[in-house]
Amino acid sequence: MNGKKILFVSSELVPYLPENEVSLMSYETPRMVNSNGGQIRIFMPRFGNINERRHQLHEVIRLSGMNLVINDMDMPLIIKVASIPRERIQVYFIDNDEYFKRKATFTDEDGKAFPDNDERAIFFAKGVVETVKKLNWSPDIIHVHGWMASLLPLYLKKLYSDEPLFAESQIVMSVYGQGFDGTLDKDLIKKIAFDGVPEESIEALADPNYNNLLKVAVDYADAVILAAEDIPADLEDYISKLEKPVLPFVPLQEFEEAYMNFYNTKVLK
Repeated sequence: MNGKKILFVSSELVPYLPENEVSLMSYETPRMVNSNGGQIRIFMPRFGNINERRHQLHEVIRLSGMNLVINDMDMPLIIKVASIPRERIQVYFIDNDEYFKRKATFTDEDGKAFPDNDERAIFFAKGVVETVKKLNWSPDIIHVHGWMASLLPLYLKKLYSDEPLFAESQIVMSVYGQGFDGTLDKDLIKKIAFDGVPEESIEALADPNYNNLLKVAVDYADAVILAAEDIPADLEDYISKLEKPVLPFVPLQEFEEAYMNFYNTKVLK
């Protein structure tokens, strides 16, 4: 991976959020690339339950200050950074008071999903792209983890298809079994169409459940990693029919060699 640039975009990441299959692999994969000579950037949402003082988050003024239009509403983009000390890895946080100030990630104290999770996912995807553009950093690979990050492949291939910074970037989508119950807001397809994405290219999102969200994500990715053993059967069957590289599940103890080989032989051109 010497000198290769890899952008990691994740819904969750340890040590900032509790350990689960998404947050752990979102940490272990960039750590592996970093230790093998790759250049990395990591992005995640700045959820309100992340302790800013303990983790020493601070705002990056030169990257903040732009507005993103979400469903015809101007939403200010705030960028914060922190470092994972023992790995010397810097993490960028996408923030907005309306979407991310509440002291929780995806659900309220009763376990009910936030009704604006769809808009939070749109904001996160667009915020990552706009920030990377400001950094003027052209990644060789963009590796996406977690459902709240899963609109990124679609936006890169549709809304930002003419952006030269990403012209050579290869998108890898890691698919996990851990999703959400029910559906996102039924108007998600209209909100994405508002950004100029044709509705016929995202028909599956007329019913925006977890499986359909991930089907759209893998449709617009260049390669797929099955990152869990318990992926829903319908989703796994859909992925098996894709004509693109797919890495089957490998346990954590064996992932480094498998992921590196996949990056080098199946993803990078």
